[in-house]
Amino acid sequence: MALTQSTGIRRRLSGLHTGLHSSGWVVPLFLLVWIGMVILPLAILCTYSLFESRAFRTIYTPSLATWVTLFDSGRWEVAVRTLRIALTVTVIELIVGFPFAVWLAKGCRSRGLRAVLISLLTIPFFLDISSRTIVWRAILGQNGLINSVLSGLGWIDRPVDWMLYTEFSVHFGMIAPYFPTMVLPIYLAVSFIDDELIEASSDLGASPLKNLSNIVIPLSLPGVMAGIIFTLGPALAAWVEPGMLGGGFVNLLSNSVESAYTALKYPILAALSTFVILLLAIMLIVMVLLTRRFSDLGSAFKVMRR
Repeated sequence: MALTQSTGIRRRLSGLHTGLHSSGWVVPLFLLVWIGMVILPLAILCTYSLFESRAFRTIYTPSLATWVTLFDSGRWEVAVRTLRIALTVTVIELIVGFPFAVWLAKGCRSRGLRAVLISLLTIPFFLDISSRTIVWRAILGQNGLINSVLSGLGWIDRPVDWMLYTEFSVHFGMIAPYFPTMVLPIYLAVSFIDDELIEASSDLGASPLKNLSNIVIPLSLPGVMAGIIFTLGPALAAWVEPGMLGGGFVNLLSNSVESAYTALKYPILAALSTFVILLLAIMLIVMVLLTRRFSDLGSAFKVMRR
């Protein structure tokens, strides 16, 4: 009876899989939804940056006045600062997360330990980021845990004041929440690499470093690119960490967007967001070109499809 039910389920799934492949409407429908949900809002955002805001009203006359104001007032420096901090956090996550992901996929031989570690990586997705961030204020503050311990040991005469309400605290607070978004895509990409390929390379005399540079890194580039995108995007839009750990002294894009929204200056808000999108697009194009120069992305994606 159970065998018959299992066979029936497999037949239904096979029929569904064949139907999806034979239907010509799946891809056009996906593209239509994608354009409506992603491309169209971005186009509207860019269009709004060409309008003006006067006396809490939006003037729907195309001009570059908002962009001129953006650069004259120095607001663009906020966008550049946000991009700089987000890039720094992303690079730190990549440097720390890539070796950990490779070890988790190929070096960890215990399935139980691997399952526990992957479960721990998913915990941040189930916790409120505000509650996780505000704890650091009690640890990094002048009267916090670290200063109290250092003072009790006699290592400092006065509290260390650069650990909170500075760019350091903002960087520090953003590293932990975005670590899983960097590790998990790389882990999945490395998991798809056939162990026999690495063993064959070792049998031919390749060292572990050669296997890493010639096999693991090139074939894991899709996961690396996904990890960078999944980390850099949320880091650019972060507002909890700068607000709670920056204390108003580290002004990022989220703060400027909030102030522009409160003042009903929608064109300035759109110009700020468009400026960051343009910078991010340029960076992604450069990253893809560099990746194509040093590795074949097509071969890496073929390995992942197997």
